[in-house]
Amino acid sequence: MIGYVTLGTNDLDRAAKFYDAIAAELGTSRMMEWPGAIAWGTPGGGAGIGLTKPFDGAAATVGNGVMVALECKDQAQVDRLYNLAMSLGAKDEGKPGPRGDGGFYAAYFRDPDGNKLNAFIMG
Repeated sequence: MIGYVTLGTNDLDRAAKFYDAIAAELGTSRMMEWPGAIAWGTPGGGAGIGLTKPFDGAAATVGNGVMVALECKDQAQVDRLYNLAMSLGAKDEGKPGPRGDGGFYAAYFRDPDGNKLNAFIMG
């Protein structure tokens, strides 16, 4: 149902380095780029992520309660993605591990702009 998610950034060059590495670990890359914005994903694949400076010219801010979940292929990839994010300047919001009893395994972190992300595998 979701085609893509767009997040705001105040430093597109810094954010691009972060998301280039995250996308590579997830097996994808940049699919669109235009002045002031970049999108990562696979055409015809799952939802992608876009980054841009806000259209209104104001500073990008973090949405309280907003989170983007990145689906991984296995628990090892959740761990790798979390560790990669930490090495790229992310802030920890919850180390990798099981959540609840239903086989949900996840890690939580914030990108360099403070946007909350989650790497997860279900089941």
